[in-house]
Amino acid sequence: MSSVSIANQSADAPRNLRIALIVIAFAQLMVVLDGTIVNVALPSIQRALRFSTTDLEWVVNAYSLAFGGLLLLGGRAGDLFGRRRMFIVGVLLFATGSLAGGLATTSTWLIASRVVQGAGGAIVAPTALSLIADTFKEGAARTRALGVYAGAAGSGGAIGLILGGLITNYVSWRWVLFVNVPIALLLAIAAPRVLAASEARTGRLDLPGAIAVTAAMTLIVYGLSRAATHDWSDSLTIAPLGAGALLLVLFLAIELRSKQPLMPLTLFANRNRSGAYALRMLAGSMTIAVLFFLSQIVQNVLGYSPLKAGFAFLPLGVGVVITAQVTSRIIGRIGPRLPITIGALAVAGGLAWLSRISDHAAYLSDIFGPLVILSVGLGLIFLPTTLVAVAGASRHESGLASAVLNVSQQLGGSIGLAVLGTVAAGVTKSHLENIRPTHEVVSQAVISGFTTAFEIGVFLALAGFVVALLVIRGRSRRSAVRSLAEAA
Repeated sequence: MSSVSIANQSADAPRNLRIALIVIAFAQLMVVLDGTIVNVALPSIQRALRFSTTDLEWVVNAYSLAFGGLLLLGGRAGDLFGRRRMFIVGVLLFATGSLAGGLATTSTWLIASRVVQGAGGAIVAPTALSLIADTFKEGAARTRALGVYAGAAGSGGAIGLILGGLITNYVSWRWVLFVNVPIALLLAIAAPRVLAASEARTGRLDLPGAIAVTAAMTLIVYGLSRAATHDWSDSLTIAPLGAGALLLVLFLAIELRSKQPLMPLTLFANRNRSGAYALRMLAGSMTIAVLFFLSQIVQNVLGYSPLKAGFAFLPLGVGVVITAQVTSRIIGRIGPRLPITIGALAVAGGLAWLSRISDHAAYLSDIFGPLVILSVGLGLIFLPTTLVAVAGASRHESGLASAVLNVSQQLGGSIGLAVLGTVAAGVTKSHLENIRPTHEVVSQAVISGFTTAFEIGVFLALAGFVVALLVIRGRSRRSAVRSLAEAA
């Protein structure tokens, strides 16, 4: 028997799919939770590296900017150069950034390391989703695997707050970054042994398009992130947003003329996929806003320690994972539209409950209950939108379809936090005008701002319900099973 045939048999040999799923899920979880895991450690980081108050936000924003700006490029690179190969490159780059960040002795060093982490995450996130299609056979096994992936994607933010609280409280803020290194190295070692290899394709990266869209995404995410902490009239908010919008127009013009576009616009011709992207934006905005606002409420108003604040979000992370798994077992029979519509209504209900929170809130009645409802709603949204987004995409474009899904969630989080954060800040400021700012008065004003933001969030969730009802096509049982079998 020739060495070539032996190699082919080895490549086609049965793999341990359970370990493969663990590798993919942990990679996605690592990337998502790193957007929030440092939040609880920020005060310790500020003291250790002498960050100014205005510069401290860059510890979070540097990661978000690199991650959001490079996602499309990372997805396309996986399609062209091989997903497993780029997955390994991404996790090693992520490990490098994490190690450098943990060793940082200056603020500039840490921010640069966070950019490297974000670049690694932008490669890992889209390739991880595409690897599910390469590794798992069509049908129930792939759908269940996507359920685990969706659970990791939906719960990562809450889990990041819990881990951040534990590590900062009992070890050191540096281990918030160091903890990624052994995980990423294990993922890189395991990947070639358990993940299916996808062949590299002939072609080239659309570099003009890549430069335009990366710069556009970076400027837009920066402008939106700044809007969450500064006024919308601020010149450093308006200028990046305007420049980003112009670069997006330039990117679309380049894609229309390119023979090998970075993002074929035919990707959006599918009505269901476009609806899934819109719904993922809404889900992303609600997730980030709830995590941010509730974190402020429980620590700054209710006086929770960082560790207690992290554990307060445990129901959200656990609930998303459980709901996504349950949904993966029934969605083949009922199709995606029903879970998404119910999920949007559940998110609206959870936000409506949170809008009643006060500065004397009790955890079980005012926080735990809404988080459970929100977790169910988000779990019902994340898996079906993942399935719908990648269903029908050609095999060589699945990485790109995955990247756009991640971009939608990332942009949704930035837009939601910027808009709702500005509303909350405006309401708080109006409540404090011409009033002596005692601790109790300030707490009540802050709560008023956040509850107003939650009320607006209710209407955004209801808009998601309308989108799901009108845009996502219903399917018969048979067609639903067929579509899900062809997903990814």
